[in-house]
Amino acid sequence: MRYFATFALALAFALPAFAAQGKKADSLYHRLGEKKGITAVVNDFVGNCAADTRINKFFAATAADPKRLKKFKNNMVDQICEASGGKCKYKGKDMTTAHKGMGVQEADFNALVENIVKSLDKFKVAEADKGTLLGVLGPMMNQIVEKKAM
Repeated sequence: MRYFATFALALAFALPAFAAQGKKADSLYHRLGEKKGITAVVNDFVGNCAADTRINKFFAATAADPKRLKKFKNNMVDQICEASGGKCKYKGKDMTTAHKGMGVQEADFNALVENIVKSLDKFKVAEADKGTLLGVLGPMMNQIVEKKAM
């Protein structure tokens, strides 16, 4: 459970593909509303996950500790900010290490992605930008989802 925060970070926003894009004047970072916009999306996303009975077990310990929740949100904002071309620096764990032993399955991963989409839609993120962001999620599934024992 203590790695729940990193689970969400991993799913939603390990976006190294955006780093090169961020050097442009019209970077994804700017189109997301810079740090203020990213923070709004992250706050909404965390609320969606906490309310989602399919996956809120991964968030329970983090949500119960205000200090830990604040750190989680800040890390997530920094990760998205950096990955989308902003000047922030994500200092969290790599996704494989962060999710080891959590028992995350494909259905959990998919539920988290649904919550990301819900937040991006709420803040009217353009389809192309949503697609770019979500396009990074597929490969991350292999780093996060644990294989079921045969």
